[in-house]
Amino acid sequence: MGQSYRVEFPGYDGSMLAARLDEPVFAPRAWALFAHCFTCSKDIFAAREITAALVEQGIGVLRFDFTGLGHSEGDFSNTNFSSNVQDLVAAAAWLEKRQGGPQLLIGHSLGGAAVVVAAHEIPQVKAVATIGAPSDAAHVIHSIRTYVEEIETEGEAEVELDGRPFRLKRQFLEDVRGAKVTGAAAALKRPLLVLHAPLDETVGIENATGLFVAARHPKSFISLDKADHLLTSQHDARRAGKMIAAWAEPYIYEAGVAMPAQETGGTRDVFVRETGRGKYENAIVIGDFVGIADEPIDVGGGGKGADPYEYLAAGLGACTSMTLRMYADRKGWPLDRVSVSITRTKDYPDDCEHCEEGRKIDVFHRAITIEGALDADQRARMMDIADKCPVHQTLEAGARVQTVEKPMKST
Repeated sequence: MGQSYRVEFPGYDGSMLAARLDEPVFAPRAWALFAHCFTCSKDIFAAREITAALVEQGIGVLRFDFTGLGHSEGDFSNTNFSSNVQDLVAAAAWLEKRQGGPQLLIGHSLGGAAVVVAAHEIPQVKAVATIGAPSDAAHVIHSIRTYVEEIETEGEAEVELDGRPFRLKRQFLEDVRGAKVTGAAAALKRPLLVLHAPLDETVGIENATGLFVAARHPKSFISLDKADHLLTSQHDARRAGKMIAAWAEPYIYEAGVAMPAQETGGTRDVFVRETGRGKYENAIVIGDFVGIADEPIDVGGGGKGADPYEYLAAGLGACTSMTLRMYADRKGWPLDRVSVSITRTKDYPDDCEHCEEGRKIDVFHRAITIEGALDADQRARMMDIADKCPVHQTLEAGARVQTVEKPMKST
């Protein structure tokens, strides 16, 4: 993750809402607004991990605590589903004024139902994603079912959720019962992604069916397999974030939100910068491609991406495959597929005139699999052509690196 800032803005009733603005290392390709689950907070594990995954894909995220929750001001007992929706509208207005966007709304559990409804009041939103969301906001009453009679009779009651006390009033029950989530989904007029775990014991999978059936195309469903409702596994939470980013990309681009031009004027130069997350983690930008480089955990890195030598080996492998494909196509040969595996070792040179005596050199061991009905002569020729790969030739011939210091841009 690039940078994370604490920010605040007024909510639906003027109470100041505590928020986090998470930015990628490079200029964001889009902005997302994240709504947390019922009585949760912006800092819940799932919210943090999903945000991290989105930021890695170049999407900035604003996540905040609803009124009366987390570090936000306000009286939770006076809030309800409708006030959550209005908090989202207020958050979107704040984000639009300062950053532009959000282009993407994401909601977890009851927050998912809220973003479906809120999207109708946020015109700049181009896509909506829900995670484990109920198709009926009144579903939340199930989690407080033992207190409902007291709330109805006394007008309010203190309830305990996950060991924490909350005060709820009768107006909360009336409000969620009156919410029209599936109606909002049907009239969304935006792409909708429904993510849900089939084994979700808190919000059953039938809720995903309700949302999906109600919505109009374009709509998509992704199963979260064995994930629990709160996405307490880092693998599940990160996977959800990555899938949302990949799914949303074409809709964001159609809306005219493109990857930022590089400082080189949009050329295919490689730009690398530390992410600030982990000791060695770096973000890599090449045109529209954004990747992560890191060192393995056993040498002090976070293991979040390929290491520099692995990227170098990948370049050799890709170049080899592409070169063989170009040659086979030009010849009209029946090549089905090329696979290349690369390993790197250090060895003493046997025939290097200019190598220092006793000094090891890097050796890239390349194994090529050629699939297709090629005869023996064609296969032999393909192996010869592999050595014509430009990256192969650069590695064997050697290269010169010219380095200058580039002053940091003044702001």
